[in-house]
Amino acid sequence: MKKKNLLHDTAILAKPGKKIKVSDFDPSYKGVIEGKEDGVRLLEENTAQMRELQSKFYAHNRHSFLLIFQAMDAAGKDGTIKHVMSGLNPQGCQVYSFKAPSVNELDHDYIWRTYKSLPERGNFGIFNRSYYEEVLVVKVHPGYILSQNLPGITSVDKINADFWAKRYRQINDIEKHLTENGTIILKFFLNVSKEEQKKRFIERIDDPAKNWKFSSNDVKERQYWDDYMKAYGDMLTATSTEHAPWYVIPADRKWFMRYAVSNIIINRLLELKVDYPVLPESEKAMLEEAKKALMSE
Repeated sequence: MKKKNLLHDTAILAKPGKKIKVSDFDPSYKGVIEGKEDGVRLLEENTAQMRELQSKFYAHNRHSFLLIFQAMDAAGKDGTIKHVMSGLNPQGCQVYSFKAPSVNELDHDYIWRTYKSLPERGNFGIFNRSYYEEVLVVKVHPGYILSQNLPGITSVDKINADFWAKRYRQINDIEKHLTENGTIILKFFLNVSKEEQKKRFIERIDDPAKNWKFSSNDVKERQYWDDYMKAYGDMLTATSTEHAPWYVIPADRKWFMRYAVSNIIINRLLELKVDYPVLPESEKAMLEEAKKALMSE
């Protein structure tokens, strides 16, 4: 089966400048792939190709990749990162998981803890959750803002539409700055349906090997499902840009979700047209001299 380039697939790409609702996207979408067997095979092909491209990307040393993953609980962030990125050389790839901020992190602006974890040139940085939590879970539970001790924010009543508009603008500004300095940003919202999330929660409860993945708080947060969908829609609308687009990845079929993410990364790498650096003639001559010296030992 010929691989379709999903980088510009309108069923997945959150088109910049458009009003977006999560309900616009089908969590069970699988494109032209017939089934799991094809999806798994295509993922394996992609991971093999990604290993080769990563080596060239690392040697090229002009760009970095920042991959951001956001999702509701049980959507499959950990599994997707594991299956898609496991074939990469660890020397050029780091994963950061951002939990609730520490006291020290709360004494800085909300971007600080993620900014200091950004990838260097030639490297892949993967954020399992990110500064986008600040316009998602914090928007659903605005009381969290009070612990940040922000100027002028003394009560939840002070947190209005203008406050969130500023946060979206701040995020867009920092991402524009990063892309202008060589960081390629791909943002993935793993879009799981409410019905599929329920199924996976029950599986985690029934399987002792998966009990550790489940928290009673997961069910509590599920009660805010509609609020989260609204927050995600607002986030996609405000922060999917030409330089840092959002991809709404169908997550009800894990095999397609993993393939889709790998497909988008692969095609963005191919667009760069990176290759191993070509040495100047003077340095090639030095290599030949070094080879002669070694051969004569």
